[in-house]
Amino acid sequence: EYIDESVLTDFEEATGIKVNYQMYDSNETMYSKVAAGGAEYDVVIPSDYMIARMIEEDMLEPLNFDNIPNFADIDPELKNPEYDPENLYSVPYMWGLMGVIYNKTMVDEADLGSWDLMWNEKYADDIVMIDNSRDAFGIALKYLGYSVNTTNEEEIREAYQLIADAWSQGVYQGKGMDEIFQLMEGNNIAIATYYAGDYLTMLENNENLAYVVPEEGSNWFVDAMCILKNAENVDEAHEWINFMASTDASLKNMDYIWYASPNQEALDSYPDYYEETYGEPLDMERYEIMAAPQEVLDRCEAYLVRPVDTRTLYNDLWTDLGILS
Repeated sequence: EYIDESVLTDFEEATGIKVNYQMYDSNETMYSKVAAGGAEYDVVIPSDYMIARMIEEDMLEPLNFDNIPNFADIDPELKNPEYDPENLYSVPYMWGLMGVIYNKTMVDEADLGSWDLMWNEKYADDIVMIDNSRDAFGIALKYLGYSVNTTNEEEIREAYQLIADAWSQGVYQGKGMDEIFQLMEGNNIAIATYYAGDYLTMLENNENLAYVVPEEGSNWFVDAMCILKNAENVDEAHEWINFMASTDASLKNMDYIWYASPNQEALDSYPDYYEETYGEPLDMERYEIMAAPQEVLDRCEAYLVRPVDTRTLYNDLWTDLGILS
């Protein structure tokens, strides 16, 4: 779901380097594994805010960009980002948005438009909230009109209370991450929050599904490739990052994962690539879900790393929600 494994095979055949690939269900799970010293990996692909935290905690190795010439093809708008302002540690892998996935046969069109859909008691026990604290609280904060990056404790507690009340009132069937694929594809729930690229994968298996970025805005995220501090295979890690940043690999991988490539040439040429590959034009509505237009991005925010006391508050409140649910 996260990488086209045939692209990994292409890399192995081209270089003779064996790739050991493992997925985690969230940034937080990956971070916990790496921080505990239980993960012997060279490359990780965290999201923006987690990269900032890992830089802050000296968990990443500075990159040698002489060994990553394909970095030249990355969209300049994605270089020197707030999470890595000197662009020392990361090469963008993909970007996308979080939104609402809903079943058109189960949800009234009149109820769409706002994040308030996630609190609509009309759909009680037919809604699944995303199962990580940053996204869940971020949704509630946007709905309340606050920034996803607020450090104001009252605002964060207000967002928590909004979700806690919904749990108490039976609005949510549960929390989920990868489970959302099966639930939405099987018509088992009406509404879920998840990521645009994964929605497009679900849509291939259930044409009843649709997707919307609520009017209040959402999270615009970038996942990027980084090398862990004290990685054993640093040269090979650079070679892999450079390969994945190439136009050919980006096109093939984007076609599989349905997330926008930061390689500008690949992103611009994808409609032609799709038509050449499948013999039919790309549905441009789907393309604009994958690579959202600027007017949608303008109402979205990237997550920034929060101070330690804010992260602690998030963790404590998320634990409290786990008890409720």
